[in-house]
Amino acid sequence: MSQRLTTIDISKENLKFSGAHFTIFSATNRERLHGHNFKVRAKVTAPVDNNGMCFNYQEIKSRLRAICNALDEYMLLPANSPHLNIEQQGTQYKVIFNDEAMFFIAKETKVLDIRNTTVEEFSYYILDKLVNTDNFFVENDVAHIAIGVSSGDGQWGTSEWTNE
Repeated sequence: MSQRLTTIDISKENLKFSGAHFTIFSATNRERLHGHNFKVRAKVTAPVDNNGMCFNYQEIKSRLRAICNALDEYMLLPANSPHLNIEQQGTQYKVIFNDEAMFFIAKETKVLDIRNTTVEEFSYYILDKLVNTDNFFVENDVAHIAIGVSSGDGQWGTSEWTNE
């Protein structure tokens, strides 16, 4: 008999973060500064064990909650954008885009290891934080994870990881 896999879909009300950002379209075009209440969900596929469960769902939810809490209520900046120059100057970040200077309070800003502040990049960022924290996913024989991030109803960016 083949291995029995089940996908657990985790989309709780408290898996969210609020963030200010602007999407960069090109070297000369960006959105105005604005914010979203981003929703996060996970679909985790793993074998069902002898107890009739894939894994302890609380482990996934608590990990996702911690990542969301670390992003919540910050100005979010992409460290890897080729179109931004980000420099910390004392208690502020000075951000240059297309010869325009913007200043953000450093303690209220997160500079993330992403290329743009989009749902695509946020989903990959969260997925990377989730699977590279410890060996939980390998130890629980997780076969596949999909992390989705939404900036509004009906619009999700999803990144996926497969245990090979």
